[in-house]
Amino acid sequence: PVKHIDPIWTIAVPLLMILFKLPPIGAAKPVPVNFGALRNPKRDMIWVAAAGPLSNLAMMILWALILKLALSLPVSGPETFLALMGQAGVFVNAIIMIFNLFPLLPLDGGRIVTGLLPGRLAYAYSRTEPYGMFIVIALVVTHAIDVILFPLIEMSTNSIYAIMGISL
Repeated sequence: PVKHIDPIWTIAVPLLMILFKLPPIGAAKPVPVNFGALRNPKRDMIWVAAAGPLSNLAMMILWALILKLALSLPVSGPETFLALMGQAGVFVNAIIMIFNLFPLLPLDGGRIVTGLLPGRLAYAYSRTEPYGMFIVIALVVTHAIDVILFPLIEMSTNSIYAIMGISL
């Protein structure tokens, strides 16, 4: 994880946002990908980009299982704490998954879109990457992104709970 720390996006930007009482967001240096090792780099990059959100989905399922277990136990302090942790785990991973799937470079959703677009459009779209984090910050600070993300986060958490048979 230390290799991924970016002094500006991992430390300075989140601290400044907290200082100005804004929701803190940040970024890290991307995981290096050896494109030469990919058989079909354009197609396979979609799978590389999807790995993060898919791991968040797996963690949502794991936390939902913990929540379901906690809810099946007699109510007491430790079980209540475990249930709240399970609920928080589902929610936090839903936020990270949905946020990272936002179709803007350098987020994973942007990489997926780039892989799906035909060559010329993918190249034109990839040229927006240097401005991507500034656009993301502007969307977060103005709360414009909330209209899109919050319903998707709620839908994903409710879907996991429904699939697992959890009612809160």
